[in-house]
Amino acid sequence: MDLFSSTRSSLQAAPLAERLRPRNLDEFTGQQHIVGRGKLLRRAIEADQLGSIIFYGPPGTGKTTLASIISQMTSANFVKMNAVSAGVSEIREEIKKARDHLKFYGKKTIFFIDEIHSLKRGTQQDCLLEAVEKGEVVLVGATTQNPYFELNGALLSRSRIFQLLQHSEEDLNTLIQQALSDEERGLGGYRVQLEEAARQHFIKMCGGDARNLLNALELAVLSTAPAEDGYRHITLEVAEDSTQQRYIHYDKTGDHYYDVISAFIKSIRGSDPDAALHYYARMTAAGEDQRFIVRRLMVHASEDVGLADPQAMLMAHAAWNALETIGMPEARIPIAQCIIYLAAAPKSNSVINAIDRAMKDIKEKNIGVVPPHLRDTHYRGAKGLGHGGYKYPHDYPGHWVAQQYLPDNLKGRIYYEPSDQGKEKLMIKRES
Repeated sequence: MDLFSSTRSSLQAAPLAERLRPRNLDEFTGQQHIVGRGKLLRRAIEADQLGSIIFYGPPGTGKTTLASIISQMTSANFVKMNAVSAGVSEIREEIKKARDHLKFYGKKTIFFIDEIHSLKRGTQQDCLLEAVEKGEVVLVGATTQNPYFELNGALLSRSRIFQLLQHSEEDLNTLIQQALSDEERGLGGYRVQLEEAARQHFIKMCGGDARNLLNALELAVLSTAPAEDGYRHITLEVAEDSTQQRYIHYDKTGDHYYDVISAFIKSIRGSDPDAALHYYARMTAAGEDQRFIVRRLMVHASEDVGLADPQAMLMAHAAWNALETIGMPEARIPIAQCIIYLAAAPKSNSVINAIDRAMKDIKEKNIGVVPPHLRDTHYRGAKGLGHGGYKYPHDYPGHWVAQQYLPDNLKGRIYYEPSDQGKEKLMIKRES
């Protein structure tokens, strides 16, 4: 019996997200970068020539659904296990069955292991590795955690990683339309009128998670009585109640979106950590991409703090690493730490001023040629061309010697001017 199949009665009792689970690749929404027509994963599934793979991505992006589709389309035995509850003895028993199927019937076995990051190194992972190495099983793993941190190198080297991304707004709109129109598996049997503000709220509040979206939509529809016109009117208020989250006005196509981002940036620049945290919380509650936020922190670590506190850039990179390693919602903590650090740090814009002055000269001035003593001399005949005469600073006291580095046309030009803030005030202004 197919482990993903259900009886009709149990399907009807299942949540909307389960009832609408795609049955084939044509019904699958999103992730076109890996399952679009002509893509490697789609070709492998359709040809039933799948090698060991790991699906890595946030909740509700289709990892288990893809495994379900594989189970429907493969001629191999398909075994589903959850790494949280599966012990070594269970894994070994299933491997023995797979070995027998291959030996006596020439039939492959696919292991689908959900939450594969929970497999213990040295016991469960090593047990599975041996079977994968010998070709006794094909591994299909699913995880929300970065597999490069959670799985041993040997297992990773024998598997291809497919990263699934959060659903786009277009994907989520498609899922809503499918849910409201499908009379057999969806909510098409109910007469529903969904306000545009309610639709947008569902999309923003689900965080790219299709399961979250569909379950909230179902709750809204089932808990709303038909009006006199026979329709169930899903308003913004109903949507807020169904998601237990208040609507945050944050339209990415409108001025308000840019106002919030601007306020966030200016609060950091203005050394107000409380205001910066407020706008970060507002953006996060509205579903803003955390990568976008942390990229802005990296920019402002140099643009507004700069060499007044060089540690600021390291803090921003640490926030990025935390986001990529542990994901949301936990990553909100190190990101908030970075925001507070940047806001409280001494400020200097000397770095952006310096590079902008240099770029301006490149565009507007006759920049001249590289001075002869700085040119490459690692070839025969260089000295004959007048190249040479470079003074090696490490041969001089203090590892410094006066010599010209800028082209003649820009001699004496100053780009970098240290501020008197933080660590930067300790830096010595170079001589012209």
